[in-house]
Amino acid sequence: MLSRWMIVMLLLVAAALFTVRLIYVESAPFPDRSGAPRLPSTELETVASLPLPPGNLAVADDERIFFTFHPEASPDINVAVWQNGDVQAFPAPEWQPGGRAEEALNEVLSLRLHNNELWLLDNGRHALNSVRLLAFDINSRELLHSYRFPRHVFPLGAHANDFRISADGRYFFITDASLLARTPALVVYDRAEGVSRRLLHNDVSVRAGAFEPVVQGRAMTLFGVFTVNPGVDGIALDDANEWLYFAAVSADQLYRIRVADLLQADLLYATLSARVEALGPKTMTDGMALDSAGNVYLSDLEHSAIVRRTPAGELQTLLRSADLRWPDGFSLKGDYLYLTCSALHQVIGHRREDILAAGPYPIYRFSLSKAESYLNP
Repeated sequence: MLSRWMIVMLLLVAAALFTVRLIYVESAPFPDRSGAPRLPSTELETVASLPLPPGNLAVADDERIFFTFHPEASPDINVAVWQNGDVQAFPAPEWQPGGRAEEALNEVLSLRLHNNELWLLDNGRHALNSVRLLAFDINSRELLHSYRFPRHVFPLGAHANDFRISADGRYFFITDASLLARTPALVVYDRAEGVSRRLLHNDVSVRAGAFEPVVQGRAMTLFGVFTVNPGVDGIALDDANEWLYFAAVSADQLYRIRVADLLQADLLYATLSARVEALGPKTMTDGMALDSAGNVYLSDLEHSAIVRRTPAGELQTLLRSADLRWPDGFSLKGDYLYLTCSALHQVIGHRREDILAAGPYPIYRFSLSKAESYLNP
């Protein structure tokens, strides 16, 4: 017979599990917004083949590909450059997590290029350590800039996921997907003033949707108590630096807000929230990019596809292939959309030997002009 103490403990554990499930578990299916692909999957060109899954990427003018190995795969090298068919640690081996450099990285998922500066967003292991923004010269590999965000801007449990840089290099717009804390937000950093602000904290526009990602047959709820369902993740900035587009992975809507509103420091929370525009339905999205014509490119995790949202709001499936295993990071360069596949459904909860066995993991690109020719023969 159970003692009274044991009964109380079991009830407390049950109550705790019930509370955790309320906070961290989603089970609704996401609406199917896929369509027939406009391009054959043969238009996917492999530009790099890697032993572990990549996270995000940035392509230089000379076609060097700077990228991260996704932190969830526990890589020895976190930030790297692909050049002449080879992977090199960037800026150097001692800068990788656990390295001997004084400001060695903790955990980088997203990186962006501005001129010859490669900017790295160090998540600090879900803000267990301070979140940082660092810049390196892509040629000399010299450290150019380092900023440590205050704790109130990226609190414990935050997830500094992705970012965009204004054309003049002054402003940085960052998503806090807040996978663990579940209080997502946007963050703006002013490089000139050396200050950062947390905006739209837990606003409806940045929160995760009540949907469970199901990727290539795997439901992304772990052990029945935690759904991999981050808040605001994808982010894109138009060429005029007028509008910032953003959305959570499982959000039903794509959102945008004027950059001028984000930069108005004295704007009240309710006023800023009211100025966010819901643009209409989107796919289950991770990667996001925006071209000069106002087309938003979105990944479609659940259908292994790349989708284009036109300025009129039409969702066009451009490519669909089983090889697109969790399409993740996007980088537009010239006529090409470059993309990574992080294969997180084959990484999270898997042993390292299984992750290695599922390789190689490509970086792809495809021609946007060819997409146009197929769409308008």
